[in-house]
Parts: sequence; structure tokens; C-alpha cells
Amino acid sequence: MSTQRKIQSIYTDGACTGNPGPGGWGVVVYFSDGSIHEIGGASPQTTNNKMEMQAAIAALEFLKASGQSESITLHTDSEYLINCITKWVTGWKKKGWKKADGNPVQNQDLLEMLDELNSRQVKWQHVRGHTGNVGNERCDVIARAFANGKIPSLQQLAHSNSHLSSPQKNEANVSKVSDFDTNSTIINKKTSDIRTLATDITLMEPYTAPAAASSEEIPRETKVAQLRNLIETLHTADEIAKKGYLITSSELADLMDIHASAVTSRGDEWRWRNWIVSRVRREGNQILWELERGDRLEEETKHSEE
Repeated sequence: MSTQRKIQSIYTDGACTGNPGPGGWGVVVYFSDGSIHEIGGASPQTTNNKMEMQAAIAALEFLKASGQSESITLHTDSEYLINCITKWVTGWKKKGWKKADGNPVQNQDLLEMLDELNSRQVKWQHVRGHTGNVGNERCDVIARAFANGKIPSLQQLAHSNSHLSSPQKNEANVSKVSDFDTNSTIINKKTSDIRTLATDITLMEPYTAPAAASSEEIPRETKVAQLRNLIETLHTADEIAKKGYLITSSELADLMDIHASAVTSRGDEWRWRNWIVSRVRREGNQILWELERGDRLEEETKHSEE
């Protein structure tokens, strides 16, 4: 007699090189019997927030396809994603997808999908990124691999509908949580192909991981594209500094391609690349930051000393 696998928890994460630039997302599904199912995908030109949303959408669609009625916890290190789906989306819908300042809400299409898939069955849980959490770290590995043009080996159940049925007899193809806890970067050595069945990967943006990306070396074209995206990011930061614009913690995190908590944990003043980043003030629940070119400040200080 078969017994249905029960989803215990799900972890999601997104990554982007350049922001905007090539991106990837990853999902890790933990089952009560100890088995694990991983999903992931890529987009050639996207943002970190889009990848975070896309990962969550894929996770919720997997949950829906499973037919499970029991509650699950969805873990993400994106406070922006959690706030969007649990706090802000209701007001945005009432205002015709407009923010308080009258500007349109970004990523409306993805937010509508998330809102439709979300239910009381899902408990949204924030987890701090890069702090050793096994599920979060593994999602990050998957997402960054796809963002860098690689196709990672995914731990996947043997059949696309296996999350609805009893565990497979050939347990060699199903990694266990105990094994995964020992090594957060464990891969299924006996599975050479990447199963990308429709029920396993759901992409709202085109999947474009190149065939050559299966090698460990990143293609030169990808490296050049990443460099161009970096230059665009640096130009953006320079423009913000020149104009004296103040930006929020989440906007600064998007610019730097890091988590928002990593911004606030650095203190009131610190250096990032060519800029001095200073905390200016708080407006409501937002912290505003200012960027100044550090090399120019150093030059001015040098001249004043002379």
C-alpha cells in the first residue's frame, strides 16, 4: 500500500549577477521521510527580486501539484518578498497596483502569480542569508550556479509525480536530509542528467542555460556580459552619488546584489567599492542612505592638508 510523501518545508532563493543581469533561482523541498527534491532555473536578463519571486512561485506551484492539504513553512532570506506577499499586496491591489506615491508597482505579473498561489496553508518564514542554514545555503548554491551560466546537479525524485507516491525502491537516487546536513553542497553522483520536466521547473522567464554551461568554466561571452552589467551597476551608483539621491536599504541591497540585512548590519558608515555609504535618516520604516565617491573625498582631504 503506497503512502503519500508529505512536504515538511521548502526553501527558496534567487541570485543575479549585475542586478540587472543574468539570474538564477533555486528551490529545495524537504519531505517528512527524509527525501529531498530540488528545482532551479535561469534567466538571461533579470533582477534579484524577480529571481526571489520566481523561486517562490515555483515552490508554491510544486506544493499545489502535490495535492497536500497540511501546512508547510516556506523559508526565504528575502524580506522584500515576504513583505510583498504578506503585507503590501492587498493594498496594492486595492489601489490598482499603484504605490502610495502613485507610481506603478514593479513586477506586477509575478506578484499576481504569487498572490494567486498563496494561501493560509503557507507560513512565510524569514531566514538570514549566509549564516550556515543548510536549506538556505543549498538554494543559494543552485541559484548562483544558474546565474553564472552553469547547470548544477539537482537532487530530484526519480519521477515527476513521485512527490505524490510512495518512496522509490531505488533509494540511491534520493538524497536524505541526514546526508545533506553533513555536506550542504552534496549532489546526486548517480544522476548525470538534469530532469527538467514541466512539473519540476516552472519558468516565468525564458530558460536559456547554454549547453556549454555544463562545464566548470564560464564561457568568455558570459564573463564579458557580467563585466558589462557590473559597469552599468557602477555607473548607476556614480549617478546616485553625483545627484545626491538618497536610497533605501532595500534599494541599496539591490544595487550591491546583497541581502538587505547585510546593509543594515554594517553600521552607519562604511565603504563599498569606490563609495562611502552613510546612513542619513529614517523615514517611517525605511532607512535612507547616501553614496559619496570615496576617492574624491580622499583627494579633497589631501588638498586641504597641503
